[in-house]
Amino acid sequence: MSLPCCVSQLACCCGSSDCSLCCSCCPNIKTSTSTRVMYTLYHILGTIVCFLMLSPSVSDMLKTHVTFYEEFCRTIKAGSDCERLVGYSAVYKVCFGMAIFFFIFFLIMINVKTSKDFRAYLHNGFWFVKLVVLAGMCAGAFFIPDQDTFHKAWLYIGVAGAFLFILIQLILLVEFAHKWNKTWWAGTSNNKCWYAALALVTLILYSIAVCAVVLMVIFYTDPEGCMLNKILLGVNTSLCFIVSMVAITPCVQKYQPNSGLLQSGVISCYVMYLTFSALANSPPEYVMKQGVNTTICIPQLLGKGLQTDDKLVSVLGAIIMYGCVLYACLTSTTRSSSATLGVSTVPNSEPTEARCCFCFAPDEEGNYKVDGAEKGIQKVIHNENSGVVYSYSFFHFVFFLGSLYVMMTLTNWFQYHEVNLENLFELQNVSTLWIKMASCWMCILLFLWTLIAPMCCPSREFSV
Repeated sequence: MSLPCCVSQLACCCGSSDCSLCCSCCPNIKTSTSTRVMYTLYHILGTIVCFLMLSPSVSDMLKTHVTFYEEFCRTIKAGSDCERLVGYSAVYKVCFGMAIFFFIFFLIMINVKTSKDFRAYLHNGFWFVKLVVLAGMCAGAFFIPDQDTFHKAWLYIGVAGAFLFILIQLILLVEFAHKWNKTWWAGTSNNKCWYAALALVTLILYSIAVCAVVLMVIFYTDPEGCMLNKILLGVNTSLCFIVSMVAITPCVQKYQPNSGLLQSGVISCYVMYLTFSALANSPPEYVMKQGVNTTICIPQLLGKGLQTDDKLVSVLGAIIMYGCVLYACLTSTTRSSSATLGVSTVPNSEPTEARCCFCFAPDEEGNYKVDGAEKGIQKVIHNENSGVVYSYSFFHFVFFLGSLYVMMTLTNWFQYHEVNLENLFELQNVSTLWIKMASCWMCILLFLWTLIAPMCCPSREFSV
């Protein structure tokens, strides 16, 4: 890495310079993009720390390699084995620090209109200073007195924030489904190949949903029991079928011409994922089969017992969970998504021509100042001089809610005392089951409302 590039990185970390993430071999990067990437890295780093805090081996390693470990634990009143520094308690404190960090920035960034505002310099720079502040907030949370009261109060705050985050996530998913169908339908007027693309993707989505239903029937139901699983699976499958039929009815398409099976296919896949996640938390049942007490309602694959695929399911669940968190945090700041959520700071001017990568808005028009062209470092485009591309305050608010959602998910919601990294996503938790099912039904209702709202209120203009 060249000396000018190193100097640029130091300026980016310690001053108000816009962040150049790489050297000149990399393509141009916009200020708005680099800033969001940096905050995302902060959030990922905090989440990784939370995962590590849940690992029992972390505590064992500290006991083995740190000679003054027990004395230190007694000194800071963290328990005989520092149980307050690891496990669910540590996750609460790290996420508390992250949440407070983003909430303070949410308050500071209210009503920032352009990057020339002095508060925008704080938002777009001083990365090393902000990292130190974030680490200090997370560390300071471990010294909060009266841990039991803190855990109880923060639990209810976390539940409220996580539910609000789930609602935003579902709204963005529905908006994503409509945007996908709208952009691809726009291409059919010029190129008939888009019809084939629509048909193929729709077929794939419904095939995935149907396969998911079949697999859940096989592994999460049994002829001799599992009545709750059967009812929930039947209800959600029926709801997916109903909204699919509603989406293609003539009365809906009269007021919503872009309505089709592609959107309902996206919603069906997501509902089936939530249903699978819910049934995975359904408590097992026990019945007598051929004189043997047999566990049913949870998978027992290949005759190897209950834990055969737990690791795979846990890793997949963690990836999908955090992928949904980042998707909601990042896409909530695009122009169309902000308009959908009612927090847009700039008019939605996205074009309607078809394109495959429709999740991101194209580059804004106009001439922008470019730094780094003659310094051998990555070029940074200042694309917010005349107006911010996204709402800074809402961006931090969504990350605040995302931190609470990560906290509640990693600590198994209301049953947090037994959770650790080894049994994460494996514990049967009735509260998680009903939270996931409520998310399914909220998603269906939101999507159904977007279909029938233009018909119920024909005088109003709807963004989707």
